[in-house]
Amino acid sequence: MMQAASSLLQALDRELPETTAPEAIARRRDLAFTVQGDLAALAVEWREFEQRADGTVFQTFGWLSAWQRHIGVLKDVHPAIVAGRDADGRIAILLPFATQARRFARELVWLGSELCDYNAPLLAPDFTERFGAAALERLWPQICASLLANPQWHYDLMRIEKMPETVGSQPNPLLFLQCSRHPSGAWLTPLAETWDAFYAAKRSSTTRRRDRTKRKKLAALGEIALTEPAEAAARVKCVNTLMEQKARSFARMGVSNLFERPGHAAFYRSLASDPEFASLVHISELSVAGQPAALNVGLTFQRRYYHLLASYTDEPEVARFGPGAAHLNDLLALAIGRGLVIFDFTIGDEPYKADWCETRQTLHDHLDAATARGSVIVAAHAAKQRVKRLIKQNAVLWAAFSKLRSDAARLLGRHPTVPSEIET
Repeated sequence: MMQAASSLLQALDRELPETTAPEAIARRRDLAFTVQGDLAALAVEWREFEQRADGTVFQTFGWLSAWQRHIGVLKDVHPAIVAGRDADGRIAILLPFATQARRFARELVWLGSELCDYNAPLLAPDFTERFGAAALERLWPQICASLLANPQWHYDLMRIEKMPETVGSQPNPLLFLQCSRHPSGAWLTPLAETWDAFYAAKRSSTTRRRDRTKRKKLAALGEIALTEPAEAAARVKCVNTLMEQKARSFARMGVSNLFERPGHAAFYRSLASDPEFASLVHISELSVAGQPAALNVGLTFQRRYYHLLASYTDEPEVARFGPGAAHLNDLLALAIGRGLVIFDFTIGDEPYKADWCETRQTLHDHLDAATARGSVIVAAHAAKQRVKRLIKQNAVLWAAFSKLRSDAARLLGRHPTVPSEIET
C-alpha cells in the first residue's frame, strides 16, 4: 500500500508546475491541493480566507495555532493542513487536519479536535457552486494516499468527529464519508432585534416572573454588576476564577477536570491575555456584592456568539438564586444589543438549551482504519461510541448514569453537597 501511494504521489507531482511546493498532492477540476505542516507559513492566507469563508470560529487560525502552541506540541501533534486552491491560486477549501499518537496507533484527526465543538472545513462562499458538492469526494483517495505516503503524516486510523451537516449555507463536503451520529448534539437560536421581544418569545410569563424574583433576591445580597474586563490581568483573573469554579463543578459531577490536562489552563489564559484575541474572545463576570457569582468565556465570529464556558459560585446563599441563569440572560441581551444574529450554545444536550433553542444540530463522526493495527482499534472504539450514544440519547439512562457518577464522587469525598441553581 505504501509503494502504491508513493507511486501515485510521484505521478501527481509530475503533473504539477515546477513552481509548486513539494507538498502539492493532487489536482482535479481546477483545484490543486497541498498539505502544509507549518502553520506560520499559512498564517497570512489563512487569516484572510477565514474572514470571507463559510466556517466556524474553531477553524480560525488564531484558535488552532494557540491550541497547537500550548497543547499540540505537548502531545506530539503534527499539523497536516490540506488547502485546495483554485486556478488563480486562491484558497477555496481548507481542512485543518493533524496526526497524533494515541496509545497503540497514530490517528488522523482534526487539529485541536478535543477543544473544538465543531470540526469542519473552511469553504469559499461559492465553493459548492463552483466545484460541485462531490469535489472533495473525487479528490479524497489522493489526499489520503499522499498523507499515508509521508512518514510525518502516516496514520493507522482516521477519527474525524463532531462534523456539522452544513458549513455556513453549504452542505458539508465531508459527509460523503460513512458517518455515525456523534453522541451529543449542538444547539443554537436566531436572535431577535430586541431583547424584550426575544425574551417574551422564548420564556413564559411564569418563567419571566420567576427570573425577576430570583434577581431581586440576588440584589438583596448586594449590588449586581455585569463587567467585561478589557485589561489582560483582569481577564486572566476572571478565567482563573472560572477554572476554579468549574473544577469544583467537575468534582461534583464525578468527571475529570478539563483544566488539569497538560497545556489546557495555559491555553485558556492565553486567550484571555493575548491582544490577538481581543475581538474574538469575550469574557464577562456577574458579581454580587463585589464577589464573582458567575463567569463566562464566549467567542464572537461572523455575527455569531459561541457560549463556550460558563461557571457559577457554589456559595449556597448565592447559588440558590440562579446567578448562572441571570448571567445567561444578560449575555443574550448583550449579543442582541451588539447586532449578533445567532446565539450558539455549542455542543452538549443540557436541558436548559432546549428552553432557548428551536434548532438542534446533529453532528457526525467518521472512523476508518488504514492499517491492520488500526482495524483492531476502530472496532473497539466504534463499540464504545455506540454505548455512549445510547446512554446520552436516552434521557432515563443519561439521568441514571449522571446520578451514579455524582454519587460515586460524593462517596469518594470529592465534593460537598451544594445546591444547584438548575434545581431551584
